[in-house]
Amino acid sequence: MRPEALVFFVDRSLGRHVVADALRAAGATVEIHDDHFASDTADEEWIREVGARGWIVLTRDERIRYRPLERRAVVEARVRLFCVTGGRMKGADMAAVLTHQLRKLENVSRSEPAPFIARVTRSRVLVSRLRR
Repeated sequence: MRPEALVFFVDRSLGRHVVADALRAAGATVEIHDDHFASDTADEEWIREVGARGWIVLTRDERIRYRPLERRAVVEARVRLFCVTGGRMKGADMAAVLTHQLRKLENVSRSEPAPFIARVTRSRVLVSRLRR
């Protein structure tokens, strides 16, 4: 049986090119925020739509887990969300972390039940399950 085809959605906080291009070069299927949504689209709105499409969110916005409307959107849309953490990384650094962890992101996306928010660091991926 073929594994589920995964699509990674790169949030505006990760930029338009560096991260997406690196992930594509590593073999990932990638969609970019600005190709689907206006730049001022509310986070809870694009989160719901991305969840409906079954895409996996990549972001650097750690505050999503604490904002009630955004967190509720993640839960209700059963989103799989990965947040790159690690201070003031530039695009190339974030791209390096995500491409280094790409297989782990794929494995977690396939094995962990949605919704979840996971922190991605240079050395690991830490999953936090969310309750409905």
